[in-house]
Amino acid sequence: MSTTEAPARLGARAWAVLLVLCGAIFLEGIDVSMMGVALPSIRAELGLSTGELQWVVSAYVLGYGGFVLLGGRAADLLGRRRMFVGWLAVFLVFSGLGGLANDGWVLILARFVTGIAAGFMTPAGLSIITTSYPEGKQRNQALLVYAGIAAAGFSLGMVVGGLLTAIDWRWVFFAPVVLSAVLLPAALILLPKEAPTTGEKKVFDLAGAFTLTGAMMLLVATVVRAPDVPVLQTLLTLAAGLLLLTLFVAIERRTPAPLIRLGILRNAALVRANLGAVALVGSFVGFQFVAVLYLQELRHWSELETGLALMVIGIDSVLAPTLTPWLVNRFGNAKVVLGGFAFAVAGYALFLPLGADWTYFAMLPTFLLLGLAFSLAYGPLTIAATDGVAEAEQGLASGVLTTSFQFGSALGLAIVAAVLAAADELTVADFRTALVVPLAAAVLGLIAGAPGLVRRTVAA
Repeated sequence: MSTTEAPARLGARAWAVLLVLCGAIFLEGIDVSMMGVALPSIRAELGLSTGELQWVVSAYVLGYGGFVLLGGRAADLLGRRRMFVGWLAVFLVFSGLGGLANDGWVLILARFVTGIAAGFMTPAGLSIITTSYPEGKQRNQALLVYAGIAAAGFSLGMVVGGLLTAIDWRWVFFAPVVLSAVLLPAALILLPKEAPTTGEKKVFDLAGAFTLTGAMMLLVATVVRAPDVPVLQTLLTLAAGLLLLTLFVAIERRTPAPLIRLGILRNAALVRANLGAVALVGSFVGFQFVAVLYLQELRHWSELETGLALMVIGIDSVLAPTLTPWLVNRFGNAKVVLGGFAFAVAGYALFLPLGADWTYFAMLPTFLLLGLAFSLAYGPLTIAATDGVAEAEQGLASGVLTTSFQFGSALGLAIVAAVLAAADELTVADFRTALVVPLAAAVLGLIAGAPGLVRRTVAA
């Protein structure tokens, strides 16, 4: 047996590859979150109704959530580098189309295809990390840096969105084009080329892909559209989604080359990590929605002022790649994740007594705690969801995790929107009621992670 071990630190080439992949996940994160601040300006120029406006966000979610698992499988079978580079190019083109759109349907279509591109690109990028860096300190370091940049893009999107919308909302779409144009040639040069696979037959489970994609789209649509459609329509959409999901499970049990090997769900750590991902992002997106409406609709702050107010949440961009790796090495994944959710619970609880004339300094503790919560929870959840998974299924595990993040985003946003939609005219009391949703989600995330900590303590 060889005693040679991979060095603990990343070399120059490894850092260069990681920076390209981090740039793509930053692009994906910022593209999602900066849209919220720009929506009022988009509606004003394109004359969109409230129902049409929500599809600027939900079309992306549907494209992303519906195709990300297929994207993970495609990365495993067709080549991770090929999928990453190809779909990054599609992302660039349709982001540009969104910025040029003068009609609502063109913008919504562009967002849908951009979401599909992200659904293929993101699991390919993550699985490049988990297959290029040896398991242990190198992979953990790479994943924590990657997750930290993803979290930074997600949290800083509000700030960047406010700054760009102050110039012109179209720059919310053109800025990702510029970043994509820088990343694309770097990816072609730096990403490792994969040897052609001659032994494995490239068979796609198309029946499983279509039923799963249809089920995800219907389930996400159920959540997103629930505040705006009759209850019967919501129930019918939900039933159709569950029916397709049941059909998908039946297909996966019988097909020789399944899209998802259902046995992977026996990995308790993977399941807990994905439940935590749903709770973490769902609570955060729901809170962002409430905070932006409170600041802009009730307090009449500008988009720029709102973005600057939320800027402090972006401390995760500094803490995630610096503090979190040290904490994981010192205390282990489970304790760090639970610490992150504990800070999230505290942050949301502190915002519950929201007042009509709160000063910024009254809000600041919550924003700081949420930045710290994201720093501690996001990266370790990524490690937990892919650690111990066979290399051939890293794309699948990455796709499952990305689906959880995206579905959590849609779920948190839809539930908070449904609570606020019940009010004729929004008041501080309505905002306080909606704030219970992210608090409850964070508590559920804390509960989901607890069994992992208990088992590790017993084993020790």
